[in-house]
Amino acid sequence: MPLMETSDLILTEEEFKRVSDVIYQHCGINLHDGKKSLVRARLAKRLRESKFKSFSSYINYALSKEGTEEFYTLVDSLSTNLTSFFREKVHFDYLRHDFLPHLIEKKTARNQKIRMWSAGCSSGEEPYSLAITLKEELDKQGNWDIKILASDVSNRMLERARMGIYDQERIAPLTNPQRNRFLTTNRIEGNRVYQVNNELKKMICFRYLNLMESWPFKGPFDAIFCRNVMIYFDRPTQEKLVNRFWDHLGKGGLLCIGHSESLTNTQHKYRYIQPATYMKP
Repeated sequence: MPLMETSDLILTEEEFKRVSDVIYQHCGINLHDGKKSLVRARLAKRLRESKFKSFSSYINYALSKEGTEEFYTLVDSLSTNLTSFFREKVHFDYLRHDFLPHLIEKKTARNQKIRMWSAGCSSGEEPYSLAITLKEELDKQGNWDIKILASDVSNRMLERARMGIYDQERIAPLTNPQRNRFLTTNRIEGNRVYQVNNELKKMICFRYLNLMESWPFKGPFDAIFCRNVMIYFDRPTQEKLVNRFWDHLGKGGLLCIGHSESLTNTQHKYRYIQPATYMKP
């Protein structure tokens, strides 16, 4: 059956507003007018893959009780999921050279438990990068109890993250020693791929989580990475979120946001460390 032709379909202002309003209410993503072309493209792709002949019929179904599964597919399709290993490396350099030495010194006398949260983990490169950093720095420091919560609103991305399979381009930032230690080379349909090994996977708990809803955990976390997520939220939503993070961070805990994000003009109690890096005093 040939795919439906969608190039002539027009997404009306009313249809765009219906989608943008419900996405905002569901997960806080602010699909402003500048995102209309993106929304149209993602909707058109769903139409080509489905039985629907118009944007309105698809939207009606996705927002109906019968269309619950399709609604979550729609949320997936409207979530931008660009990431890479050690993206915005300055955060990982600070974690490795400044934050972890102090954390190790502070914790060794009391306990050897470290808890971190990758909020908006996408396809998994961020939590795996955290796991690599922690393994490399703590391996010679005794038996540490390390757990990383990795959450996302996209089940599709979470499934990719759990698999931990990446192509050559995606693993490019890793050093050869890191590749040799933490990745296994395989072939899928004749293409070489790299799979994260169990040493890292057992450190990470991947979970679906909508940041706008209740959080079924209390923490406290030693560090929260929520990077390039809040750029899709409006200012009131950003402010609410960073203050919820505060409540889930331990004393001296680290909050890293994306370098395209800022807490300027946001009411908060964090101490500024460096661009996109904050600490709970």
